[in-house]
Amino acid sequence: MKDQLFATLQRVGRAFMLPIAILPVAGLFLGIGGSFTNETMLESFRLQDTMGEGTFINDILQVMNAAGGIIFANLPIIFAIAVALAMARQNKAVAALAGAIGFFVMHASIGAVEAFRFPEEVRIACDEAYATGGDTTGCLPAGSFADVVGISSLQMGVFGGIIVGLGVAALHNRYHNIKLPQVLSFFGGERFVPIVSAITYLVVGIVMAYLWPYVQIGINQLGALVRNSGLAGTLIYGIIERSLIPFGLHHVFYLPFWQTSLGGTMEVCGNTIQGAQNIFFAQLGCGETEKFSVEATRFMAGKFPFMIFGLPGAALAMYQAANPAKRKVVGSLLLSATVTAMLTGITEPLEFTFLFVAPVLYVIHALLAGVSFMLMHALGVGVGQTFSGGLIDLTLFGILQGPGKSSWYWIPIVGAVYFVIYYFLFKFLIARFNFKTPGREDDDSEVKLYSRSDVDAKTGRNTSAGSSSGAEGGGTATKVDEDTMLAASVVKGLGGLDNITDVDNCITRLRTEVKDSSVVDDALLKATGASGVMKSGRGVQIIYGPRVTAVAHAVREFIENPVDVPELEGGAAAAAAVESAPEPATERVATVVRAPLAGHGFDAHVAAGDVVDVGTPLITFDPEKISAAGYSLTTPVVVTNAAKVGDPILVAADEVKEGNGLFVIT
Repeated sequence: MKDQLFATLQRVGRAFMLPIAILPVAGLFLGIGGSFTNETMLESFRLQDTMGEGTFINDILQVMNAAGGIIFANLPIIFAIAVALAMARQNKAVAALAGAIGFFVMHASIGAVEAFRFPEEVRIACDEAYATGGDTTGCLPAGSFADVVGISSLQMGVFGGIIVGLGVAALHNRYHNIKLPQVLSFFGGERFVPIVSAITYLVVGIVMAYLWPYVQIGINQLGALVRNSGLAGTLIYGIIERSLIPFGLHHVFYLPFWQTSLGGTMEVCGNTIQGAQNIFFAQLGCGETEKFSVEATRFMAGKFPFMIFGLPGAALAMYQAANPAKRKVVGSLLLSATVTAMLTGITEPLEFTFLFVAPVLYVIHALLAGVSFMLMHALGVGVGQTFSGGLIDLTLFGILQGPGKSSWYWIPIVGAVYFVIYYFLFKFLIARFNFKTPGREDDDSEVKLYSRSDVDAKTGRNTSAGSSSGAEGGGTATKVDEDTMLAASVVKGLGGLDNITDVDNCITRLRTEVKDSSVVDDALLKATGASGVMKSGRGVQIIYGPRVTAVAHAVREFIENPVDVPELEGGAAAAAAVESAPEPATERVATVVRAPLAGHGFDAHVAAGDVVDVGTPLITFDPEKISAAGYSLTTPVVVTNAAKVGDPILVAADEVKEGNGLFVIT
């Protein structure tokens, strides 16, 4: 039960990532549009004549402002559609349509019920009573009503969209293959999903018209408790938010603060806005804003010091702690991850690097993150963000808004201190406890953070069953591209097609559900370029970093259209010839996979897809050149279809010479 709940929460968290992914674009529109129409900024840089009101550039910027604002204004229906789409297992387009229908029906039903419960004159009287401090007996909480995509309804925020999205997905997964009696068969299958969603959410709308006001009161009181907790509440929020990163549940935690009244309610330019992030971006698009609400940005601003400054300090410490022979490789990997973290706020490649080798470092990191949130709140920093705290967001939503509105200057001041703390603390702890951070491994295992060299070989296989490939057999070699090879390895590592029940991804992780996690091959999954594998019950998360979207797409494509893959796949092919097995086939289709040096130090004697005889040399390499570059000579070879051809039989001794056999495959 516990594992099932955890797996469900993980799926909900990754479903949230689909609508959240649009926020950076919306924020970019608002950031540029709001920044360069900001009178203070225009006056400071004397740009009134070029970009001031009435100019062509100003008109374009106003359009961008409106384009970004419309996304934030309609996040509830975006969540309804996106969550339904993300949680559906098949026929996702139908789920998305049903999500929109369910959302419209629910809010129309709520609006119809509230119209006779609270007529217009009653609502006006209640608004006046709240404004003047009069008697509000019989009134709903202030700000309860809202215009939702043109429908007068209750202000449910993204909670309304999430309720619809999750419910529609559940209905879709249950009924998308339903078979109705012959007379009604036209309405069966996927056509039934929008129908049952409309009926269900008509009932849900009626229920919510009476139930939601009480839920809203509870949310408001909980939000007030959090806000009244002051700096201690902000500290706890920051620690919890970062602590949930390894479990993939942080989206479930912070989203209510960002998008609902749990994170506050404020009137901005005459509109009642709920949610910390919504408040910030409403203020960003409002020309009357003089200073951003710190009560809103307290849930966001704390990320900037440790993402832009703290983690780079930790990266420098790990680099200097690496063995000199491996420092060049470690430096290139850490530099890439650090620049990504600083610019975009995507920090998981760095965080997971020390999480797996030294969990105590991650505990310290989570505590420092909480302190960062608290300090930004205490110093009155009013800088918001789209989804993470990198330099791009700091520039758009802090620096360009001016110090008076955002007090952004505290971020580099606190950040400089954080750089020093992270650097010396990590350097001391790594040396004191001999943590095996990148480059400090005792063996010759490959140094990496979140990826090895890309799987970029093209290989072929013989399609003529039961015969030798090539011209004599009359067969043709079907090329299998690199994405298919990668997907096949991931699927095999997850226990095969029959063991996988769901595949999805967030920003850096491939999130899967399997029937039996005990058959998952961690080593094989890491060989595909993953920096780590996390299991909890039936949930398996594979960390790939920013390229995870492409990996997830390839895996889903492979699951829907599985193909056979070649017999061998390796990080670097061996130079020795393979001895023949009993009654061997005389030809094989070669697989050549480029090594981490992108060919430097390796000479391929065959091309991917070539048909070769047993004993034909495939690749020769220069061990000295490879070692000098900091790479290991350890050569992994993965047989991706061992269930079909049998496990390889090792025939090599401890030391081999050119021409010695290494292994045979029957």
